[in-house]
Amino acid sequence: MSAAAPAAPGLLLRAGLPADAPALARLHVEVWRQTYADLAPPEALARLDEARRLPVWEATLASADSSTGALVAVRGEVPVGVVAFAPSTHPAMGGAAEIKHLYVRRVARGSGLGARLLAAAFARLREAGHAAAALSVVEENAPARAFYRAQGGEEAGRFTDPGPLWRSSNIVMRWRLAP
Repeated sequence: MSAAAPAAPGLLLRAGLPADAPALARLHVEVWRQTYADLAPPEALARLDEARRLPVWEATLASADSSTGALVAVRGEVPVGVVAFAPSTHPAMGGAAEIKHLYVRRVARGSGLGARLLAAAFARLREAGHAAAALSVVEENAPARAFYRAQGGEEAGRFTDPGPLWRSSNIVMRWRLAP
């Protein structure tokens, strides 16, 4: 993917930059709390905050590894969507590169942005030499599971995530990244 590509009128899809970390931490917390408001326990919703997410985004955006990074959809200067990826260290991913986060703000949902972000991440991972990608999704998150299936993902396993915010049952979604 080029450094910046138009994703929709008024929307720019580009590589994440270290300076994006604070805005992406805010986007992450906002969308995560909306998504998990009825799924996560209240104490998990309270524990996730920007200070907790900022170091993760800083590390992701500072990585020199071509298999690690983020693609950001911005409208003006405001991020409305992000996808982050990295080599997986979790055995449930079966050696596939991992989509760590895919978040789209409510104002951009239903526009196809999530699908574009996911496809762009797959292209980056393919270019970096990965043959497969995977992610984990909370079992009760039916809308996300349906979205990932619609994007060609196959359920490839299950595991229990012990935290750090709450213990959840997760499903692994997997894609082949054929050249």
